[in-house]
Amino acid sequence: MKTQFYILLSLKTPHGFVDYGQCFFGNDRAAAYDLFGQLKGDETLRDTALLHIDLMETVDELPVRIKSICCTLDELGINCKLIAREIFRLKNLEEMA
Repeated sequence: MKTQFYILLSLKTPHGFVDYGQCFFGNDRAAAYDLFGQLKGDETLRDTALLHIDLMETVDELPVRIKSICCTLDELGINCKLIAREIFRLKNLEEMA
């Protein structure tokens, strides 16, 4: 069974956090960790933080949170651009191989 990596986007509501997006990397651990390390945000998770980004891994088909950051709306915009660019690059390199 393959391990899969993805980034999970969530936001805080009055009823708790709600997931609103996932970006899949496939099974490339190094690429997932490298990209997550480039994201803007704070590793100190605060109750006042409204936007969270989590690095997730599936282990035996169950999701496991590896790392988390909280970010502002401006940081989220920068992060989404970075995530899209990196996934585009990785997927196109796969096609060329």
